[in-house]
Amino acid sequence: MTPPRARTWGRRGHTPVIRVRGRSRRRTSVAALCCYKPGEKSRLIHRPRQHLLLKGARKSFSWQDYRDLLVRAHIQLGGPIVVLWDNLNTHLAAGLKRYEAEHDWLTTIRLPAYAPDLNPVEALWSLVRRATANTAFATPDDLDRTLRRELRRIQLRPHLIDGCLNATNLTLTPPTPT
Repeated sequence: MTPPRARTWGRRGHTPVIRVRGRSRRRTSVAALCCYKPGEKSRLIHRPRQHLLLKGARKSFSWQDYRDLLVRAHIQLGGPIVVLWDNLNTHLAAGLKRYEAEHDWLTTIRLPAYAPDLNPVEALWSLVRRATANTAFATPDDLDRTLRRELRRIQLRPHLIDGCLNATNLTLTPPTPT
C-alpha cells in the first residue's frame, strides 16, 4: 500500500506530505505476458492475484499460477507460444520445467542472469508504476481497481505494447522454412 513516489509541484520549501495507513494484510501480485506475432496487433495477457499475509501463506505466484497463465495465453492466442523467461526462482521451478517439457506448443528461452533491459514486461511495469505514482490508496480494493484499469488501458493500446518490445532492441523474425 506504500505509494511509489514521483516528482510533484509544490511551493518551494514546503514538501507535500501524504499520509498513508500502516501495513495492509493483503499483497497484490500481477503476472503479465506481452504477446507479439508478426502482422498482428500486440496483446497483453495478465493475471492479478491477491494474497493474504498470514503466517506461512504464499506471498507470490507459484509455478502452478504461471502454468495457468501460459495455458490461458495458449487458448487465447490459438497457437504455439515462445516465452522469454527471466531467472525468477518460480520460473526455474522443477514443476514448471516438467510442464514445459511435456507440451510441444510451449518453447521457453531463458534470459541472461540479470537483464531487465531485455525483458519487455519490465517496460510494461514502468508504465503501470508511472500511472500510480503519487497516489495514496485508501484500501487494497482501490489499488486492485487502479491496477486493473491501467492494465486494461494498456491492453487497448497495442502501440504501447509494441513500445515495450522496441525498448528492448529485440526483433521478431519468423522462422525461415528450410
